[in-house]
Parts: sequence; structure tokens; C-alpha cells
Amino acid sequence: MATAATWHRSVDQRERDRYRRRRSARRGIVALASTVVVLGLLGWGVAQAPGWPSVQQAYFDPEQARLALPEVAGGFVFNIKLFLAAEAAILVVALVVALVRVVPAPALAPIRLLAVVYTDVFRGTPTILVIFLVGFGFPALGLQGVPTDLFWLGLIALTLSYGAYVAEVVRAGIMSVHPSQALSARALGLSYAQSMRRVVLPQGLRRVMPPLLNDFVSLQKDTALVAVIGVVEALRAAQVRSSADFNFTPYVVAAAFFIAVTVPFARFADWLALRQLRREQGLAVG
Repeated sequence: MATAATWHRSVDQRERDRYRRRRSARRGIVALASTVVVLGLLGWGVAQAPGWPSVQQAYFDPEQARLALPEVAGGFVFNIKLFLAAEAAILVVALVVALVRVVPAPALAPIRLLAVVYTDVFRGTPTILVIFLVGFGFPALGLQGVPTDLFWLGLIALTLSYGAYVAEVVRAGIMSVHPSQALSARALGLSYAQSMRRVVLPQGLRRVMPPLLNDFVSLQKDTALVAVIGVVEALRAAQVRSSADFNFTPYVVAAAFFIAVTVPFARFADWLALRQLRREQGLAVG
């Protein structure tokens, strides 16, 4: 009897799985068809606009795109290098600032105050202003050892600006871990630093991974802001090319490079957020 009941349950489970797959397939087909129809109608409406021929010539000229592609691509390599270097530096600065703000040691009170001032000031200052101040202010100081290379100036500016935002995200992740986790670690004989490094930080960083990735998506786009201090990256390369014949297609080429990187990054952040939500719901149900 038990074997027969088990067999019937397995058959029912297979039927339910097949039904879910068929339902998912139908939903996918409907979503794809509706998307194609809507985008097709939008494209047709734009193409029927009276000014479309002039817009197409000014922004979507294939010949201009072909000519601008090598220069914009070369500039975008600079954006990628700056983004990777800034991401690593921002994580270090943010982690240090977040830890300083959550550690209750009285001796760290002056440093904690500086950390609060840092996050308040740089979160309240537009990134482009930070780039202006660092890019033109640091070399004007004339101090020994202060970098003057535009790459390092852009890196410092982006790190200062985004480090404040990411520090608050990391601090929120640390504060979201229930105090019982740290107390349990201390009860097992771990020191405060060990409990923070082995227990609290891994959980906190895991919880804020989606918003961290969203911040880095914004960082990838904002690397174009360093063009204001004279860096020849993708945006500045497009600007130089466009000024030669007053055609704006190079800007569209530069935008396509940024979209090609940021969209997959954003979808990955969404996937992580959805996976974390499902995990938390599973734990709650369990």
C-alpha cells in the first residue's frame, strides 16, 4: 500500500510539474508577443513622425557610427579601467567607514565623528562637483606626492563620492544583523573583531549585495563625468568626433557601449534580489 501511495504521489507531482512548465511556456509566449507588438507600434509611430528623417540623419547615421566606433571604443576602455579600479577602492573605503561608525569603542569617537562628516558631506555634494574640486583643486595645492595624472584624480573623486554612499549601505547591512548573532559568537569565545569578521560582516554584506550592485551600476555610468576635467574617455571621444561635423551619432555610439555593460549588470542585481527574497520567504515558511 505504501509503495502504491508513493507511486501515485510521484505521478501527481510529475503532472503538476508538466502543468507548471506548460503554463510558464504560455506566459512566456504571450509576454514575447505583446512586447514585439508594443515595440513595433512604437517604432512605427516614431518612423511616421514628420521630423524623423532629420533625427535619423543627425543621431543614427550608420556611416558616422562606423567612423566614430574605434575612437569611442578606445575611450570606453578607459571607462572600464576606471570603473574597476574605483570599485575596489570604494569597497575598501566604505568598509572602513562603516566599521568605524558601528564599533562602540569610546577611543574612536573623534574618528567616528570624521566618518559621519565625510558621509554627510560627500552624499550631499553632486558627484560632478566632487570631480571638479578634486580634478582642479588637488593639482593647485602643489603638495609633494599629490597625484596630477587625470586617471588618479578621477579615481580619487569617484572614490570619495561613491565611498560615502556605499559606506551607508554597508552600515545598514551590518545593523540589520540581529545582535543575538554577535552575542552568540562572543559566547563561543570569539573576540569582538572575530565575531564581526566571521559572523556579522558575511551576513550583512550578503543582505545588501543587490543595492551594492545597483550603486556600482550607477558608478559605471558616472565614470563619464570625468570628461569634465579633460579625460579622453568614451563621452569625450564622442564629443570630439561630433564637433568635427556637428553630427550627434557618436553620442549614440557611446551610449550603446554604456548600455551594453550596465543592463546585464542591472539584471544580475535584480536576479540576486529575487533570489534573496525567495530564500527569506523559504526560511520564513520553514
